[in-house]
Amino acid sequence: MDKERTRYSEAELEEFKELILKKLESAKSEFKTLQGQLKDGNENGTDSTNNNYLTLDDGADTAEKENLNQLAAHQLKFIKSLEAAMVRINNGTYGICKTTGKLIPKERLKLVPHTTQTVEAKTKR
Repeated sequence: MDKERTRYSEAELEEFKELILKKLESAKSEFKTLQGQLKDGNENGTDSTNNNYLTLDDGADTAEKENLNQLAAHQLKFIKSLEAAMVRINNGTYGICKTTGKLIPKERLKLVPHTTQTVEAKTKR
């Protein structure tokens, strides 16, 4: 049945929209938390007065900050992907593979709602 269809119905798009909005809210919340941790790390990093531990602390702080920066960057990319999926829902192109033009299976969209390709198209890269 799905193989003959070229797009999802309005009701199906509404389902995906709700799913994406929930994921978007959660992702933005997590991004804010990461930003807060980065900000707190910057403020607390200069308080130490004991120079004996400063070098070790600096190394650990730097590694942690790099990790938080990577997580924040990944989260921001995820948010942008979800927002792009919302645009595709609004313009009626959501769920259509950008490579093959075929409908992306519902199961894949439920697991990865921001995807723009079928598994087959993605693995042929």
